[in-house]
Amino acid sequence: MQKFLKLTVHLTDAQTTFVTAGSLIFAIILQPIYGGISDKIGRKWLLIGFGAAGVLFTIPILTALRDATGPWMCFLLIAAAWMIVSGYTSINAVVKAELFPTVVRATGVGVPYALTVSIFGGTAESVALAFKSIGHEGWFDYYLTGMIGVSLIVYLLMRDTKKDSAIGRHQ
Repeated sequence: MQKFLKLTVHLTDAQTTFVTAGSLIFAIILQPIYGGISDKIGRKWLLIGFGAAGVLFTIPILTALRDATGPWMCFLLIAAAWMIVSGYTSINAVVKAELFPTVVRATGVGVPYALTVSIFGGTAESVALAFKSIGHEGWFDYYLTGMIGVSLIVYLLMRDTKKDSAIGRHQ
C-alpha cells in the first residue's frame, strides 16, 4: 500500500506514513471486534462475509483510492478495506487450528500457508508493478478480486468449525 500511495496517488512521504500508520492502528482495533463477532456467528460466516464483500468492493475501493485527492480520503478508503479484510485476518489462525487435529495440524496449516503466501503474497507486488509498467494498473484489481473469489468458493465449501472443530481432536 505504501508504494501504491506514493506511485499512484502521489502522496508525500509524510502523508504516506500517516495514512499507513493510521490505517494499521485502525486494523489492530478491528481484530478483537471481528474475533468476537466470529464467536457469535461462526468463523465460516465471517470468512464468507469477507469473501463476498471482497469480491463486491475491492475494485470500487481501489478505483476510488486511485482518484483520491488527499490523505484523509486515502485513510477512509483503506479503513473501509480493512473492515472487509479483517473478516479474514482476525480469525485465520484459529480457523486453521480448528480445521486440523493435533496430529497433523503443523503440516496441515504450514504447508498450504507457506505455498499460498509464497506464490500469491510473494508475487503480488511484482504483478501489480508489471501491470502498472504496461499501462494497465487497474488489471491488478481484477487479479486481486479473482483471488478473493477463489477463497470465497473455499469458504462456501469448508465445514463449519463452529459446529465441527478439530481443536481437541488428536486423530
